[in-house]
Amino acid sequence: MSETKPTEQTTVQQVDINIDDIFGGAPGADSIMLPTEEEKKPSIFSSPKTDLTFLDKEEEDEDGNIKKPTQSAEQVLKELTNEVDDLLEQEEESPRGGRPKVDKSGMVETFSKLIEEGVLIGFEDDKPMDEYSIKDWKELLQANFEEKERAIKEQTPKEFFEALPEELQYAAQYVANGGTDLKGLFSALAQVEEVRGLDPTDEMDQEQIVRSYLRATGFGNDEDIDEEITTWKDLGKLEQQANKFKPKLDKMQESIVAQKIAEQEHMKAQQEQAAAAYMDNVYEALKPAELAGVKLDKKTQSMLYAGLVQPNYPSISGRNTNLLGHLLEKHQFVEPNYPLVAEALWLLADPDGYKSKIMEQGKNKVVENTVRQLKTEQSRKVSSTVPEEREEPKQRKIPRQANIFKRF
Repeated sequence: MSETKPTEQTTVQQVDINIDDIFGGAPGADSIMLPTEEEKKPSIFSSPKTDLTFLDKEEEDEDGNIKKPTQSAEQVLKELTNEVDDLLEQEEESPRGGRPKVDKSGMVETFSKLIEEGVLIGFEDDKPMDEYSIKDWKELLQANFEEKERAIKEQTPKEFFEALPEELQYAAQYVANGGTDLKGLFSALAQVEEVRGLDPTDEMDQEQIVRSYLRATGFGNDEDIDEEITTWKDLGKLEQQANKFKPKLDKMQESIVAQKIAEQEHMKAQQEQAAAAYMDNVYEALKPAELAGVKLDKKTQSMLYAGLVQPNYPSISGRNTNLLGHLLEKHQFVEPNYPLVAEALWLLADPDGYKSKIMEQGKNKVVENTVRQLKTEQSRKVSSTVPEEREEPKQRKIPRQANIFKRF
C-alpha cells in the first residue's frame, strides 16, 4: 500500500510591520568604525608610494666628492657667451685707457679645450688664441652659432629625404631638379613596382616576365614573341627563362627611372649654366652705364640690373619673375594699359623700326618748332619795315602874363 502524504496548507495573513522597529537599532554610516591612517593596511587597490628622495641627493664620485652635473654643448656655449658679453659690457663702461683686467689665460684655456673637443670650430686665420681680444671671442661664438644653424637647416631636409620610401625619394629628387612630368615619373615607378612584384614560380607571371623582357630587348614583333613563349612552354622551360629574365627586367625598369632622373639633372645643369650666362650678359650690357647712347646714373643702372636678374615678384604662373615680367603682367591684367604694352611689344619686336619712328617724330617736332620760330621772326621783321604814322609833336607855348596896368 502506498502511504498518503499529508496535505500542507498555507495561510496568508496581512500584518503591519514598522520598519523603524526592525532597523531602528542598526548602525548608520556615521557609526561605522574606520581605521586611522596608521592602522590602514595596504590592499591590492591601494597605490604604493614611490620614494623619490634619491632625486634630491647629489651624485658622488669614488672619493666621495660631489660630481657636477653634465652640461650639454649648447649650455656650455650659452654660459660662455654670457661671460663674454659681461666682459664686453665691462670694457665698454670702463673709462678710456682703463680697460678691466681679464684673466685671458682662463679664457684661452677654455676656448682651446672646446675647439680641441670639437664643441667649437676655430677660424681659418690661424691666429694664436692668446692674441684674441674679447671681441674676437664674441665673433667666434657668433660664427659657431650661425654655423650650427646652417648645419641644422641642411641636415633636416636630408634626414627627411632619407626617411621617405624609395619611390618618393625618386620623386623628391626629380622635383628638386626642376622636373614637372610627375605623371610620367609615377607611371614609370608604378611599372617598376609591378615588375618587381612578379613571381617567376607563378605560371601567369612567368609569361608576363618573359614577354616584357623580350619586348624590352627588341626580340621581335608580338607574333614572334608568342611563338617563342609557346616553344618554351612545350619544352617546359618557361619557368627557367622567367627566373633568368626577372633580375634583368628589374634592372631595366629601374634604369628607366634613373634615366628620367639623370635627364632632369642634366637639364637642371643646363638651366643653371644658362642663368649664369644670362646674368653675365646683363652685367656686361649695363657695365658701360649707357644704353642706346643715353647715359645711365648709378641708381638707374642698379635698378635695371636687379629688375632683369632677380626674381623677386610673384607671377600668375605660380613661380616668381623679375621686374620686367612683373610689369608686363601688371599692365596686362592688374592695371591694364594696353597702349603701353603694345608700345613695349613694338620696341621688343622691331627695336630699329620703333626707334626710327621715335626719331622721325622728334625731327618733325623740331621742324615744326623751327617753322614756328621762323614765322614769328618774319612777322616781326615785316612789322619793323612799315613806317609808323607819327603825330606831329605840339609846340610848347608859355602863356604871357597879363599887364594889369595896360589900358584898353
